[in-house]
Amino acid sequence: MNVFSGIRPSGDLHIGNYFGAMRQWIELQNRYNCLFCIVDLHAITTPYEPKDLQKNILETAIAYLAAGLDPDKCILFVQSDVKEHCELSWLLGTITPLGDLKRMTQFKEKSKKYPQYLNAGLLNYPVLMAADILLYQTTLVPVGKDQVQHIELTREIARRFNKTFGNTFKEPKALLSQGQKIMSLDEPRKKMSKTGNPKGYVGLFEEPQKIRKKIMSAVTDSGKTIKYDPKRKPGISNLLTIYSLVSGKDIKTLEKELKGKGYRQLKKNLASLLIDFLSPFRKKHKEFLTRQVYVREILKRGAHRARLQAQSTIKKVKTKMGII
Repeated sequence: MNVFSGIRPSGDLHIGNYFGAMRQWIELQNRYNCLFCIVDLHAITTPYEPKDLQKNILETAIAYLAAGLDPDKCILFVQSDVKEHCELSWLLGTITPLGDLKRMTQFKEKSKKYPQYLNAGLLNYPVLMAADILLYQTTLVPVGKDQVQHIELTREIARRFNKTFGNTFKEPKALLSQGQKIMSLDEPRKKMSKTGNPKGYVGLFEEPQKIRKKIMSAVTDSGKTIKYDPKRKPGISNLLTIYSLVSGKDIKTLEKELKGKGYRQLKKNLASLLIDFLSPFRKKHKEFLTRQVYVREILKRGAHRARLQAQSTIKKVKTKMGII
């Protein structure tokens, strides 16, 4: 069973990324044939700095390797290193109705967000995503809820191709992340993100003193009771969620243990626990930063392994379409 997931080259990860999706990927690589692709071709559909792109790709590879991806258990590669992604995208574009692409929610949202950067690549983003997935006869695609519409379009494109040219592609299924959503430390009603205030997120490789400072200054709620109640006490509930994920204890147990201890003690305990939890990630990250030649070799080897699978699919597709 093949699993495929794309990674935008955005560099470092935060704990929301790890608990929301990354931890699930690490478990998947032990059970399935997993391909994790750094999607640089998708990244250029929205504003970016060309001079930073290669650096971001390398930093992203280092971040995911440090977080636990194992090149002996999965294939990690860069999208543009396997030209078959673009080739299949063009071929699939010839059977994809324009109306389907215009209906995509993300296209509408990004069109509003980047009105000066509206381009055909953004419109065709879901077709390239379909090519990414179908190229490897993927069965499962780990995604967040915001990508489900794209997976449904991928399934429709696969069905349309199979009906028109004969059975070729598997219909992949979305594997929704089972991870817990982590909220911002300074705006606990919003999802943790690197695009907001730096005080709102904890990086996976952040130094201990910064972690402690961010946790100790995290927004809490009125009152003194440590109780999980996301509607009335979003700040404390978010800290309890993080505490539970890091400690492995359920929230009810934590509420009992912390009863009567106050918010400051909760933060002090959590900060120390989180610093210890993230210590192995920091160590690995520093090691990989000194071994960039090795990381590039991992990506090169991953691209070669991915290319072998991609070439087989492309040959079948072009034969079915009468191109060869």
